[in-house]
Amino acid sequence: MLERFWSAAAQGQAMAEGRLDPVELAESYLEAAEPRHDIYARLTADRARFEAMAARTRLLDGLGRGPLDGVALSWKDLFDTAGTVTEAGSLLLAGRVPEQDAEVLTQATLAGTVCLGKTHMTELAFSGLGLNPNTATPPNAVTRGLAPGGSSSGAAVSVKLGLAAAAVGSDTGGSVRIPAAWNDIVGLKTTHGRVSTQGVVPLCKRFDTVGPLARTVEDCALVLAALEGRTAPDLREATLDGARLLVLDGLPFDSIRAAPAKGFETAVARLVRAGAKVEHAALPMVGPAMDLSGILFAPEAYGLWQQVIEAAPDKMYPLILQRFRTGAHASAADYVRGWEELTRYREEFLVAVAGYDAVLVPTAPILPPDALRLLTDAEYFETENLLALRNTRIANIFGLCALTLPTGTPMCGLSLMGKPMREEALLRLGLAVEAALG
Repeated sequence: MLERFWSAAAQGQAMAEGRLDPVELAESYLEAAEPRHDIYARLTADRARFEAMAARTRLLDGLGRGPLDGVALSWKDLFDTAGTVTEAGSLLLAGRVPEQDAEVLTQATLAGTVCLGKTHMTELAFSGLGLNPNTATPPNAVTRGLAPGGSSSGAAVSVKLGLAAAAVGSDTGGSVRIPAAWNDIVGLKTTHGRVSTQGVVPLCKRFDTVGPLARTVEDCALVLAALEGRTAPDLREATLDGARLLVLDGLPFDSIRAAPAKGFETAVARLVRAGAKVEHAALPMVGPAMDLSGILFAPEAYGLWQQVIEAAPDKMYPLILQRFRTGAHASAADYVRGWEELTRYREEFLVAVAGYDAVLVPTAPILPPDALRLLTDAEYFETENLLALRNTRIANIFGLCALTLPTGTPMCGLSLMGKPMREEALLRLGLAVEAALG
């Protein structure tokens, strides 16, 4: 069914109008996804069929639950799913079966969405490249042989290849936006604390966020509303005419490769032609704030997982194990000082960008690297992973919401960073950007 490649919004509308059957659509997704063990860790076929049947009945009775009733989603394998193995891509959690759904899955189910299954991910969500030799590495959906981006790797690929209408992932340092950019789809990082993480396997609780990956900005808005149990925001009258945008110069462009640089430049030029006012500035607090990453991310991640990891370190992919262990020797004094400094930098950043509707950066300064080389060259893995995560981590460090959109240059995303808890404004702006980029 070609309908598998429609936007989630288009599917929902067609089902509400009786032009598309949710049961037939779910079966089409399940049939296409069943052999793709490199993308789905496991399907929840019985659940999907039951939920699709329930949606069909509601829609026939005129009792639809909203714009996504009957629409099928994939879920990153760190969202608890009652009675279904949830392992967060790690052999450390092999056979782990939660008793109840994550809160966001409960909300999405109440909105009428259909749960197709759990997608592969980077082990414990601690890498931006998407490799996982212990479970499976999804393919890059744009170019064979390249890394898919992570840690929500299977989530992005499932959407791009028509194996889900949209996906739900998590983002601690870029894990929604990198795979979205490298597979030419849209990804939304929500503000920390906005969307519930109850029932989500954690990495760094002070940075973990939940967000959608989808074909369009509208779809991201609809999925976000479903995750929160809210009414979707009204994105009408979105325009770039008079929008004030800041290109964040300096760090985001260090060591940038030719294709992402060109894709970003071309995209920004289109925004200007559409009426946006674009300014450039390098903000002085960005570098010092980003330098705090090493004493904030890894120490918290290792603190949360130390006992589990050190009880069976041989079960982990060595390069991910090494990343966790870099947090083993940070002092409590450095960690507390780091958060005190970051709080100050966040305040300074928000003052500096107060007059802008969004801050722009290339989503990643690199193209997805060669997957095979990443598996055989530890130094290459480390350098490419740090570069992949650098630009996206800016939004995590400063506590912002952020949206990545395809630029038209393959596997090169444009990121818009918005003010905390202003997702609706960011999505409305993103819809106008999407139209300008074509």
